[in-house]
Amino acid sequence: MSSPAGGSVFADRVLNDWLSSVGLGIEYSRAEANTLYFVDEDGEEVPVLDHVCGFGSLIFGHHHPDITAHAKATLDQQIPVYVPLSRQSHANDIAAVLNAILRREIPGGDGDYAAIFANSGAEAVEICVKHAELERRARIAKLTEEVGRNAQEAREAVGAGRATVAENPYIQLGREGGETERLERLLAEAGRRNAELIAKGPVHLALENAFHGKLVASVQLTQNPHWRLPFTSLASSTRFLRADRPEAMKAAVEELRMNLLDVLVDDGVVTVVERDFPVIGAFFVEPVQGANGMRPLTEAAAREIRAVCDAVSCPLIVDEIHSGMGRTGAFFAGSHMGLRGDYYTLAKSIGGGIAKNAVALFHRDRFRPEFEVMHSSTFAKDGFSASIALKVLEMLEADDGRAYRVAAERGERLKEVLTTVASDYPDVVDAVHGIGLMLALEFKDQTRAASEPLREKAASGMLGYCIAGLVLREHRIRVLPVGPAGNSVRFEPSIYLTDADIARTENALRDVCTILRAQDGDRLTP
Repeated sequence: MSSPAGGSVFADRVLNDWLSSVGLGIEYSRAEANTLYFVDEDGEEVPVLDHVCGFGSLIFGHHHPDITAHAKATLDQQIPVYVPLSRQSHANDIAAVLNAILRREIPGGDGDYAAIFANSGAEAVEICVKHAELERRARIAKLTEEVGRNAQEAREAVGAGRATVAENPYIQLGREGGETERLERLLAEAGRRNAELIAKGPVHLALENAFHGKLVASVQLTQNPHWRLPFTSLASSTRFLRADRPEAMKAAVEELRMNLLDVLVDDGVVTVVERDFPVIGAFFVEPVQGANGMRPLTEAAAREIRAVCDAVSCPLIVDEIHSGMGRTGAFFAGSHMGLRGDYYTLAKSIGGGIAKNAVALFHRDRFRPEFEVMHSSTFAKDGFSASIALKVLEMLEADDGRAYRVAAERGERLKEVLTTVASDYPDVVDAVHGIGLMLALEFKDQTRAASEPLREKAASGMLGYCIAGLVLREHRIRVLPVGPAGNSVRFEPSIYLTDADIARTENALRDVCTILRAQDGDRLTP
């Protein structure tokens, strides 16, 4: 079909021009397993090994025949797809499977989580933001109710002459008036200060280099300043903590503490006391930080994060959107480091590569039942995507979790090759990061390279994309950079990655390393 309006571009004009400038402007016509296809100028179909796999969304690859057949059968059965405000047992079926997996994998977990469904990972994160605020507001309401009761008790004690108002370091009362007048001045000023504090929004915690999405609330949890800073006025603020300094997390949280003022009658004296105020809304954590070059959390960091959340009574939200669904060799990546969450988010591979689906899980101890009515979505929890999700879960759990074992084995084999390349080119490669089929090869910084083209590409953050363009152009392999500096290349294939695929990948990476070692920057130009 020809373009309308004489070839005018109405979508992705800037994006497509940019993709073409770095050698990635290809439209793919077909896909299967780990392979994408495009049609070249001669009309021939060209296969491309896909290491991106929908940013890790394709644990079973493109168009797995079992999933495709299941999808066709689902449509042929004419199951209801969009029927909001009706009983939908498939939602509970999915949640039951996920709870069983949580009981098996998460240390100390009881597998008692309520499920709220969404259409994307970022939406699942936003659902968690909303629920965490509902939780926080309930705690504030309980606290202010106690403060109000204490104020009334102080009024009654002073009015009956059973108590006097003491001087305090919080509010200067002066000597004028009687005890009742001094108490009312105290309560008025304490109330004013408390009201200002209560009106403030929460501060969320996340890790440096975090990625939790690009919607209004989730982008505030994503540290990349290019995506976050233009929208900081639209949502709650976030304090970013270093994952490699778990011992400093408690100190950072202490800096955020704020206190509500309360009054107590003690032995005939009205005194002012500070009550800990719930400033922190939630702590959002990825067990494997995709945007930080596929770096897994350490067990020490996981323990400290859990301890911080327990200390301030905020929910720990484990974002398994990228790392979950078997990609790391277990269903939940957090199980590798003993990370136990109060909420979980899942998306990507739960859609089987053909549906959009996501889910947020809330432990029953924290779940607010009214949230089931307060939050809704026309397209979430639909019959088609739910049917696909159940099929994907069945496939992951089949043969006593064989898919997880394959992901671990294939990932280990790929990681061995990446590590060998790194050891053979120590002047070019910094490190290999990741776990299972969630890996990255980190190149050394080229901002001071002898080659001017390399320096320019590195300084502009485009070096990783130019490397990806070269690998696609000359080796027919699709990779993309990962991480804020763009020096790392991601590898997130399906579990059907073959030894031949790995050998091709090694050959392409050795070619890239040779180019960088020789400072042949011109070869990276499309």
